[in-house]
Amino acid sequence: MVEIKLHNTKTRKKEVFTPIDASNVRMYVCGPTVYDRAHLGNARPVVVFDVLNRLLRHVYGEDHVTYVRNFTDVDDKIIARAEQDNRKIGDITSETTQWFLEDMAALGAREPDHMPRATQYIPQMVTMIEELIAGGHAYEAEGHVLFAVESCEKYGALSGRTIKDMIAGSRVEVAPYKRNPMDFVLWKPSSGDQPGWESPWGYGRPGWHIECSAMAYELLGESFDIHGGGNDLMFPHHENEIAQSCCAHPHGDFARVWMHNEMLQVEGKKMSKSLGNFFTVRDLLDQGVPGEVIRFVFLSTHYRKPMDWTEKKRQEAEATLRKWFLKTDDVEAAPTIPSRIVDALCDDLNISMALSEMQRMSGPALKSAMRLLGFPDAEDVDWFRVQGSDLVGVAMIGEGNLSHAQELLNPILRRWQSMRDKKNYQEADNIKKVLEGMQVELKATGQGPQATVRDYGLLDPKKLETLL
Repeated sequence: MVEIKLHNTKTRKKEVFTPIDASNVRMYVCGPTVYDRAHLGNARPVVVFDVLNRLLRHVYGEDHVTYVRNFTDVDDKIIARAEQDNRKIGDITSETTQWFLEDMAALGAREPDHMPRATQYIPQMVTMIEELIAGGHAYEAEGHVLFAVESCEKYGALSGRTIKDMIAGSRVEVAPYKRNPMDFVLWKPSSGDQPGWESPWGYGRPGWHIECSAMAYELLGESFDIHGGGNDLMFPHHENEIAQSCCAHPHGDFARVWMHNEMLQVEGKKMSKSLGNFFTVRDLLDQGVPGEVIRFVFLSTHYRKPMDWTEKKRQEAEATLRKWFLKTDDVEAAPTIPSRIVDALCDDLNISMALSEMQRMSGPALKSAMRLLGFPDAEDVDWFRVQGSDLVGVAMIGEGNLSHAQELLNPILRRWQSMRDKKNYQEADNIKKVLEGMQVELKATGQGPQATVRDYGLLDPKKLETLL
């Protein structure tokens, strides 16, 4: 079996990954708070951990991985959006959850094995909070239940902070009922018009952090293999998850390996509505950017490095995928994935190395590698095929029916490119000579084959048909 190495945030080093149970490798990734469309930053961890999920299934077997990603469907932001739009909270969360699934599917992300919603696990959260109170790790105050951070000896180990330093640099609201400014909410009261559930501490709702601890425990157990998410969640969310879970279940490890992806920028700047560079995934899809192009841009930067979305990168990604699709169109995938691709992914998801290796591949091997990285088969994609604008090069002399020319020339251009990709240059040259006889000039570009039709009146349908 191949050896996987992953960078563990908890130990600050790359380690050989050894699952607790190789027959059931377990991974939890923090999902979205569903009140609006997913922006590009939301999508990066989805794509990163989708590749890890695919790699784990390739190495350990399709049926030997359990992947969980949650939906936060009770939150102050959701409540505020419902009040703003004068809509029911359930309607908003159902709609935006579906939006998220559709947009992530467009990026080639497989759905996890479990996608729990916070509101489905309220009883489990209440039970965990009760256990924390009983163990002296939490306390009730003015209708709230708070976790006592000083009761957790290792609090701050993940993010490398001490409680003293946290307090000194804290912007946390210091409520009068808190024993320590860093104590965080496990349960809070709800007013009559807010979502809530009955509990031993009155009508209320859970804090944000407790939901992931409760759902991970129910679906993966007190110890599991990998916990992932963006590095903006490392503190306080993931730090608090560890504290809650390890104090409630002291015999477990919670997550053995912690993985965090870096943040996303747009044209070198932090994505912000005020800067006018804020994009949702749906914005790009509606602008005609294919999901696999977005995926390629994401994967071209290592997950632990900041990713910069630029128009240049988008164009380069589209050109590369166009070339790869032309090389793999109507080609059977290789029965095995090239070892150099698997080895690159096993080295802490060195996807950029894998993409570099794929630049030198073609045909069956390239197709199988593309599948492992979550790219669709060429037969299932249409945008890479020659478009009308590709048929018009530097000059167009004479008149004719452009759509008719497209109908005749598009499949010929695809065949010409295919012959070149397969290094069948003699056949490619034969196609080119016949077209030149009809004053059609062919040119290979990074965007795909292009044709300049000099005179449509010279196009001979019978001769064109001999080229198909």
